[in-house]
Amino acid sequence: MPDIQSIILSAPAILFCLTIHEYAHGLAALRLGDPTAKYAGRLTLNPFKHLDPIGTISLFLFRMGWAKPVPINPMYFRNPKRDIMLSALAGPAANFLAAIVFGLILRIIYQFYPVNNFFITILVMFFYFNIILGTFNLLPIPPLDGSKILYYLLPDTMARQYAQLERYGLFILLGIIVLGNLSGVSIFSLVIYPVIRLFSAVIIGT
Repeated sequence: MPDIQSIILSAPAILFCLTIHEYAHGLAALRLGDPTAKYAGRLTLNPFKHLDPIGTISLFLFRMGWAKPVPINPMYFRNPKRDIMLSALAGPAANFLAAIVFGLILRIIYQFYPVNNFFITILVMFFYFNIILGTFNLLPIPPLDGSKILYYLLPDTMARQYAQLERYGLFILLGIIVLGNLSGVSIFSLVIYPVIRLFSAVIIGT
């Protein structure tokens, strides 16, 4: 579990990552014909409009978490199943794009100033947390974005059955996070950390 200093230093990065993630969901839905997020005041870059208490605390403490989902009304979509998937993809895509930008900035800085300082530490956190949030949300566990992508890929009958899991999604997520940290074999070490290493190697060159 991170110390108080790490939690404070990571706050700007976490708020930024959560904000662009949910804003991207709302913007994608709007472009696909659904104005629900806009009318609900969620098409905003105000981070406090997007915070989910449990998901945010989990992200601070366990480096895995989620934001408050933007409201979506599939009735506005021309192809509901496909457009739900596309709007779900927009959140992780925004995080990965941001991670690439911060990674390229770090790569340039390291070429001319290869010494860690406060500014570089903050940039690294923006890089890491975008990867963490993007990767975690691609897990096929309701209500994460990955579940909506899998819902699109499944046959209709299986998709409807799979959608029933969403009511238990929060408990499943908390169970996986807590049990993983207690056992020492967590989603972070198995899934997220390898993605961080891949991005670091390819983009930053470390």
